[in-house]
Amino acid sequence: MRIDRRQFMKSFASGAIAGAGLWAGCGLQKGLSGSTKPNIVIIYADDLGFGDVSCYGATAVSTPNIDKIAAQGIRFTNGHCTSATCTPSRYSMLTGEYAFRQEGTGIARGNAAMIIQPGRTTWASAMQQCGYKTGVVGKWHLGLGDGKEELDWNKDIKPGPHEIGFDYNFLVPATGDRVPCVYVENRRVVNLDKSDPIKVSYDEPFPGEPTGVSHRNELKLDWTHDHNDAIINGVGRLGYMIGGKSAIWDDETMADVLTGKAVDFIKRNKANPFFLYFATHDVHVPRMPHNRFKDKTDMGSRGDVIVQFDYCVGQVVKTLNELGLADNTILIISSDNGPVLDDGYKDQAIERVGSHKPAGPLRGGKYSAFSGGTRVPLIIRWPDKISGGQVSNALVSQVDFLASFAALNGLEVDCDTCGDSLNQIDALLGKDKTGRKHLIQQGRLTLALVEGKWKYIVPKKVSKNHWTITNKFIENGTSPKEQLYDMEADIGERNNLAEKYPEIVKRMAAKLEKLIEAGKTI
Repeated sequence: MRIDRRQFMKSFASGAIAGAGLWAGCGLQKGLSGSTKPNIVIIYADDLGFGDVSCYGATAVSTPNIDKIAAQGIRFTNGHCTSATCTPSRYSMLTGEYAFRQEGTGIARGNAAMIIQPGRTTWASAMQQCGYKTGVVGKWHLGLGDGKEELDWNKDIKPGPHEIGFDYNFLVPATGDRVPCVYVENRRVVNLDKSDPIKVSYDEPFPGEPTGVSHRNELKLDWTHDHNDAIINGVGRLGYMIGGKSAIWDDETMADVLTGKAVDFIKRNKANPFFLYFATHDVHVPRMPHNRFKDKTDMGSRGDVIVQFDYCVGQVVKTLNELGLADNTILIISSDNGPVLDDGYKDQAIERVGSHKPAGPLRGGKYSAFSGGTRVPLIIRWPDKISGGQVSNALVSQVDFLASFAALNGLEVDCDTCGDSLNQIDALLGKDKTGRKHLIQQGRLTLALVEGKWKYIVPKKVSKNHWTITNKFIENGTSPKEQLYDMEADIGERNNLAEKYPEIVKRMAAKLEKLIEAGKTI
């Protein structure tokens, strides 16, 4: 069943976790097909901020591979993920539905059940129907298993990416700071010794096992908050795990392992049109760069993993070039949410940030309703169709990738639960300089509506000591009063104009409520 939309608006504003209810099903209707299908590769960074890339203004860190792609394509200055945290952004991008409409799309635990229902239309399944080979490599964080019983990591792990349109997967099941700290490839834990089975718990520690609290003096990377459960590779994690010693990943080589799997997928499918979702671990915590990248910046490990991420981008581009695929490959680079400095570990991200501004001119970051939480780098290159050197201020959102790239391949999305995904392919290819008329941003605690130059944030009263503020040095963007900002004149959201323009506040509040009630973009 679906909840009443007015009630949802009230409950979200009061801090309740609400959703749009159950999946109603959807299909795809064929349109005209193109002559030569372009390959599609999205490289999806984790916690990379608007100001973390040198082509977006960063000077304390250099990202030459990303900068080159921007010079050969389009750099968007008004590109958005849908949420200021990872799980809901990934959900929205793949399903074409704002995550706040669906229950259970908060930050997922490492043993969470599959959030996207099997059989539902996704960006991947749409590409499959268009004749693409599809693959996902890297951070998943959308749950695995059906949730009917505790997931057994020692057997076939399903449902998972296969059930929503991916032919191939090589996964970090949740995130690098959560157990289980193993890779999963096509439903099986990689390198698992059956005589040393894996057990995972997010409720109670396993008796006798060291934790980040009991053996804190043995950690090679200390914690500031939360990350003090199981110790894996000398690092405290979220959740508890025993067994699977032969399968445990090595943090310092994770970037190389994931990039290698992405490159292998491209090589295996070079003769076919392919869609690759490459979700890197960088620049998420724990930030543990390979020795090749240590001390490449003056910002400590956070700066170093940005350099490492740029290297990984370069390796994918090198492969496309060597295989002669670059010209007819749409390459997308973006991030799942804005930046965060202290996100649980003592890695000197705050102490060594210096003059670097991870969110650039934007206010807030990860977890925040301010635009630093959801306005992220977005670069698109397609040499066959896009002239280089473009900068676009079109309002674009990752929620539109499903409908847009389906339409590019002659498919029209006809789907109740994909209704937030609009065909914005002209904006994404640089033909339309305006883009969306409006979009919804989801902070950790409240919603915001962007329409034209205006941004409205739903009022919300929270404690100053709420965990999204503690030790994170990020404003969560909430206020007991309504907020209205002119994003053209005040990109840093410093001048609240709600009292000056009450009629605009009233109109945008009503518009947002109508969008929620409709259950889709209108």
